[in-house]
Amino acid sequence: MTTEKPLPFVYQFAAGAVAGVSEILVMYPLDVVKTRVQLQTGKGVGEDAYNGMIDCFRKIIKNEGASRLYRGISAPILMEAPKRATKFAANDEWGKFYRTTFGVKEMNQSLSVLTGASAGATESFVVVPFELIKIRLQDKAQAHKYNGMIDCLQKTVRAEGVMTLYQGFESTAWRHILWNSGYFGCIFQVRALLPKAENKRQQIQNDLVSGAIGGTVGTILNTPMDVIKSRIQNSPRVPGGVPKYNWAWPALGTVFKEEGFSALYKGFAPKVLRLGPGGGILLVVFTGVMDFFRTMREGK
Repeated sequence: MTTEKPLPFVYQFAAGAVAGVSEILVMYPLDVVKTRVQLQTGKGVGEDAYNGMIDCFRKIIKNEGASRLYRGISAPILMEAPKRATKFAANDEWGKFYRTTFGVKEMNQSLSVLTGASAGATESFVVVPFELIKIRLQDKAQAHKYNGMIDCLQKTVRAEGVMTLYQGFESTAWRHILWNSGYFGCIFQVRALLPKAENKRQQIQNDLVSGAIGGTVGTILNTPMDVIKSRIQNSPRVPGGVPKYNWAWPALGTVFKEEGFSALYKGFAPKVLRLGPGGGILLVVFTGVMDFFRTMREGK
């Protein structure tokens, strides 16, 4: 992410962890709302249905209390550190690999997209079990079954088997490949178009702008797969049964056929409000922590 000399992996991992936890503490309620809207099939009718982001916020607070907006946060908190750390570290490592493989000294637009997609695929291996537990805790219809993250984990494994924790891996991989390729690809392009930062303040502004635009583009690209992922992971496995939502692309076709194209962008508003500004927060915090580590190492 930084144009300066890369630091060892442990520093990239730590900076990614700090950036990820910072982002989720600020933006998590939007993720709860996004999931609730995505899991709802058809039009929102009645007090238990949601007619968009604001209505979902209002009904959750009114009917369940404001604390419900942080329901299941323990799973993503535990996930965010390895997830974000893996994202940024993998992006740097894949970048080095591709530059060496293709004999390119500096990163370009095409390599940024390829590197981001590879980092997204790598990140998916880390996040799938955490995402499945989080989705089931966030869903209003299933939340009453579980007394927190550990209870949800135990009951899921007991009822459906340990491999269920990787249910939805394919759709998660597609979600992360699409988001990361858009995010890192846009960051490279936008940074090149912005005026060169003359001081720390301008660098932060540039990082906020490029990160927010990258997060927005990534969200536009990956929201359909995010909808599919939420539905696949929220479908309990029944022995001998065939789930309605199973593989990513067939499930995409099912949602499109039954609910129309707009259903593939359910939850887009809270998702883009989280991942647009959230992408900026991620980049600023990550860059700031990396600069701190670099200064600390140089001061030895």
